[in-house]
Amino acid sequence: MLNSASVRLAKPILLRLTFGVLSLFFISLVTFFAAALTPGDAATAIAGDKATPETVARIRHEMGLDRPWPIRYVKFVVDAGHGDFGKSYFGTREDVGSVVRRTLPLTVKTATLAIIIASFVGILLGTLAAVYQHRMADRSVLVFSTLGVTIPNFVFAPLLVYIFSMRLGWVPLIWTTDMTSSEFYYLVLPVLLLASRPMALITRLTRAMMIDTFQQEFIRTATAKGVPRGRLIFRHALRNAILPVITTIGTSFGFLLTGSFVIERYFVMPGLGSTTIEAIQKGDMPVIQAGILITGSMFIILNLLVDILLPILDPRIRESQI
Repeated sequence: MLNSASVRLAKPILLRLTFGVLSLFFISLVTFFAAALTPGDAATAIAGDKATPETVARIRHEMGLDRPWPIRYVKFVVDAGHGDFGKSYFGTREDVGSVVRRTLPLTVKTATLAIIIASFVGILLGTLAAVYQHRMADRSVLVFSTLGVTIPNFVFAPLLVYIFSMRLGWVPLIWTTDMTSSEFYYLVLPVLLLASRPMALITRLTRAMMIDTFQQEFIRTATAKGVPRGRLIFRHALRNAILPVITTIGTSFGFLLTGSFVIERYFVMPGLGSTTIEAIQKGDMPVIQAGILITGSMFIILNLLVDILLPILDPRIRESQI
């Protein structure tokens, strides 16, 4: 049997799940109407500019585009839930589900590597800056993090490419189908560029939270008892300061999935981001819908998991919610 505390804790979790489902519903609705309100429709795109009105009408009927929008929306959601986003309008009219399965792993891999590097380096530098507050190490970390926040990727990217690809020749300039080196070398610059901004944010937040934690009474008590410095920093201070950082990491990872669109396009990477941008340029709505719906859903699910995880990790949050 569940006790009363568990029941009360389940209420905010169910509330977050409800909001997550509503957010997914909203994204699906916006994605559906984005296609419905776009000039022309699938039948026009498939039939071509020179098709007769009768041909367009026949294709529209076969695709069910002449049905009321609520029926079409329900079918769209059901099909999307089964991974069926239709077929591309152009080229070989490849199944969009196949396009997603081919391109999504690279986008997820790039974003995952970026958030791992950003989290590790950001927490380490933020802790270092807090421990040596107002010293040279702290000032250097603040300068580094400020540059990471203020310099946009479209400025930072050409600089790194010029230095490490064109001048030093350490990494390939762009992604190529006939890869002459390990995939690691092709991912170095995209991952570093993608990680730069969340790394700076995590650094600054970790520093602020660690400084605030160092001023707490339990830290002074632990210091008076002679707790070793390393244990004091990492087991006592960092453990209590890390929770807001976890929230930022979860949010940043969601943004990295969409932020990778520009990076992938810049380095000609065959990921879902660059594929979606190409689809936008051509007006290939099934691919656009799949890209937006998948990345938006992943963003919501990641943040939902963080919201559910925090009360489990922190008894203070759990008690306040109960």
